[in-house]
Amino acid sequence: MSDFRTKLGVDGGGFYYYGICAAGGMFSAGATHLAVTPLDVLKVNMQVNPIKFHSIASGLNILWKEEGPSSLWRGWSGKLFGYGVQGGLKFGLYEFFKSRYTNTLVDQKQSVVFFLSSASAQVFADVALCPFEAVKVRVQTQPNFAKGLSDGFPKLYAREGISGFYKGLLPLWGRNLPFSMIMFTTFEHSVDFIYRKFLQRRKEECSRTQQLGVTCVAGYTAGAVGTVVSNPADNIVSSLYNKKANTVLQAARNIGLVNLFTRSLPIRVAIVGPVLTLQWFFYDSIKVLNGLPTSGGHIRGVESGA
Repeated sequence: MSDFRTKLGVDGGGFYYYGICAAGGMFSAGATHLAVTPLDVLKVNMQVNPIKFHSIASGLNILWKEEGPSSLWRGWSGKLFGYGVQGGLKFGLYEFFKSRYTNTLVDQKQSVVFFLSSASAQVFADVALCPFEAVKVRVQTQPNFAKGLSDGFPKLYAREGISGFYKGLLPLWGRNLPFSMIMFTTFEHSVDFIYRKFLQRRKEECSRTQQLGVTCVAGYTAGAVGTVVSNPADNIVSSLYNKKANTVLQAARNIGLVNLFTRSLPIRVAIVGPVLTLQWFFYDSIKVLNGLPTSGGHIRGVESGA
């Protein structure tokens, strides 16, 4: 029991636990984002050129015919490494901040802790992601810009300096902060709801297979809800990176209120739902393989029951 408490971070700083969470987040996010690169290429083109790329089927067909099958994998390195780094920081720091805020904000509702923990983690995760995202979007929408990160980084720096890598940081926060806050909070409450209302058993009484099943259902639910909330900012990010607008306000006006919420939403749901499901599955599988419990539940409850 004392060894478990050390791993969990209740005693001794929790370096093992947070390290496993960061490694799990890095692998799960990097691998899943890499797998859906073709859909991401299509999504970005639908946002930048909605007249030409007006649907998923026709958009994929246009890319395949005009630029070849390799065009569907443009920006793969940015997806793998950029979102790998972001995932490691997002999941690892979320667990770290959740532990700290739970012990500090003892009188606050758990939802407040989830919101603050996910927001705090996402701030740092997006600072790390932003340079990768800046290059990735240009590679995906400007075929002559660069082949990938190795030539994209120096070319972007030569053209725009350091500011070019962080031009989209504010709208990136605008997209990812609400998404992360809603996603983690929805996930936590979905896990709790499934155990209490459907399985009507404590998590510890369920098999590992059942626990991972709960993780997948909660992960898909969290991804779908978060996607709708973050869609306006995602459209603005693509517009800014491709110089369709110079400011966030100008981008929002050009796109229009309705289009902010609806443009590329179906393709984003198609991407984010399965991606989040697989992310949470891989993430919790790695935790289980290292002798740690699956995600979800309240730290206070774990501490009191340890």
